[in-house]
Amino acid sequence: MFPKLFAPGKIGSLELPNRVVFAATSSELADKDGFVGDDLVEYYAERARGGTGLIVVEATYIEQEGKRLHHNAMLHDDCFIPGLRKVVQAAHAEGAKMALQLNHGGRESIPDVSGSVPLAPSPIPSQFTGVGDAVIPKELTVGEIDRIVERFAEAARRSRDAGFDAVELHGAHGYLLDEFLWANTNLRTDGYGGEMSGRTRFPAEVVAAVRAAVGPDFPIIFRFSQWKQTDYTASIADDPAELQELLAPLVDAGVDVFHPSTRRHYKSAFPDADLDLTLAGWTKKVTGVPVIAVGSVGLETEFTPGRPGGPIPPASVDQVLDQFGSGEFDVIAIGRALLADPTWVNRLRDDSLDGFHGFDAETALAQLT
Repeated sequence: MFPKLFAPGKIGSLELPNRVVFAATSSELADKDGFVGDDLVEYYAERARGGTGLIVVEATYIEQEGKRLHHNAMLHDDCFIPGLRKVVQAAHAEGAKMALQLNHGGRESIPDVSGSVPLAPSPIPSQFTGVGDAVIPKELTVGEIDRIVERFAEAARRSRDAGFDAVELHGAHGYLLDEFLWANTNLRTDGYGGEMSGRTRFPAEVVAAVRAAVGPDFPIIFRFSQWKQTDYTASIADDPAELQELLAPLVDAGVDVFHPSTRRHYKSAFPDADLDLTLAGWTKKVTGVPVIAVGSVGLETEFTPGRPGGPIPPASVDQVLDQFGSGEFDVIAIGRALLADPTWVNRLRDDSLDGFHGFDAETALAQLT
């Protein structure tokens, strides 16, 4: 499968030089106001030189009220476009395609960073370290929902204007879009809550607005997850039928590619239905659209925030190749391995990973988004 993995590919209308993606990770190299500089330019250029076919630039906030980290980029104004354009141009010069991940932290936004009370579908406080369970988020009004939809669309337009090849909407890991999808954080009784059709309404409206803003041919990636940063056992969809009910409105609204985030790419998503098929495989099966798989690729242990420091041993990628060969996914995303070694993709292709000694969990786990 190595020749096919490193052959040119296509997701939506986006032509890729190979099938390997650098998953969005928070470098926190932007300044406190959300502007990016030369250090972030080089950070992504280095991974483009290392052979990555598509780079998804870290979570970039669509409004100040949704900011979670001090030094992540912002895109709520045109003034942020020039810095991001430099990031794109540098990576393009090294042969990589570029997508920008757009996010709103929702109840996970930190008041000391955002300057406001967190916003959420329902007033359920976060349990995540750094936010604190004493902060009760404000339940969004319909008017505020409309504002956030518009801001996602405006940020997507700015992404296109900055030269990005695609945009990724962050609907995973317990942030705002995901909070609407998950029944545990969405207790609304209006048209944005209740059954799955109501819980998908806001994310679908965001997708539709983004599609209108960027035009018919600009690829939209949607990242989603079952797990949350506060609950690894969480589940939005308990079986393939619910997964289809979750994803179909997003496809209808304009999603071109799904990026189902898992902590272990090889784990069966619904063992009662199939002992082997992963979340990536089920996503492709029930939607028919291209899929990016992710989760502990090339490393022996799954993503675990707060894990004691020390290197995580490398692992074989044979299972990834088997899944790719069986058509479970179209593209594979790498996070921690590429944080540890920007040349990981070239070394995988050249079969020279023997010198890779794993991932330093203590210094870099916090970067994953």
